[in-house]
Amino acid sequence: MTDVAIIGAGTAGLTAAIYARRAGASVTIFEGEAPGGQIINTPEIDNFPGMPGVSGYEYANKLYEQAQSFGTEFVFDKVKKVEGSLEEGFVLTTEYGTVCEAKTIIIASGVKRREMGLAGEQEFTGRGISYCATCDGAFFKGKTAAVFGGGNTAVEDAIYLAGICKKVYIIHRRNQFRADQALVDELLAHDNVETKLSYTVSAIHGDDKLTSVTLTSVEGRDEELVTDALFVAIGLIPENGVFKDIVELDDAGYVAADETCETSTPGVFAAGDCRTKDVRQLVTAAADGAVAAVAASRLSRGG
Repeated sequence: MTDVAIIGAGTAGLTAAIYARRAGASVTIFEGEAPGGQIINTPEIDNFPGMPGVSGYEYANKLYEQAQSFGTEFVFDKVKKVEGSLEEGFVLTTEYGTVCEAKTIIIASGVKRREMGLAGEQEFTGRGISYCATCDGAFFKGKTAAVFGGGNTAVEDAIYLAGICKKVYIIHRRNQFRADQALVDELLAHDNVETKLSYTVSAIHGDDKLTSVTLTSVEGRDEELVTDALFVAIGLIPENGVFKDIVELDDAGYVAADETCETSTPGVFAAGDCRTKDVRQLVTAAADGAVAAVAASRLSRGG
């Protein structure tokens, strides 16, 4: 029996572990992939207070080591089932059969990149299509790349690629970017970047690898764009399906929870990008982790 079971080892989950351990609660974190979450793919973080210029990998590794130093127990396995209640206790079961009893739970499952849903997308993933520019961008050094999306992630991806690729296109279905203006200004300062606004990617072409994509304008006009790579950054999907029977989710699949991080089920909290919120940033994920951990630790001790 652990006092606080945390599902997800991103910024929210690792911060929650630190705060819960400092409060004297026993903590077990479940993580199906690498600790750190999405931020490990970011080459440089400029908006986290007090740590300008740190890489996402370095930041995540320091946070992981800090949580370890406080005595957090880690189970590197994906939670597939959650049952129980605050009164009777919760039971978590993982894909590899680990069973853990917990007094309280913090869901910090994060999000994953949204796919386009086009024919051939799966076929060309890893052969020209990618969802992580910092992971796969080096394969296209000196070549032409395109980024599909208009938010911060898409613009950050395009900025990174502009530094290593011959030519970078950024495609967005609206007539202006949704990204922070500071990022947009940095992107447009690169002379090898060309914007394709009011377009969407409608088809994928190639033989053994991607060779081009079809762009369709808002007026319905098609245009073929020759490119060696397409990096997709069109939004995020919460990974909360496994929790739908124990907490309330909104229409988009995010856990319904406000700034208190309390869910519809007593004893279960949601922290970070997986919950309903307006701002999804490192600093808000860390804040969620602290809030959820303090409340969960208090409940686990009968407070």
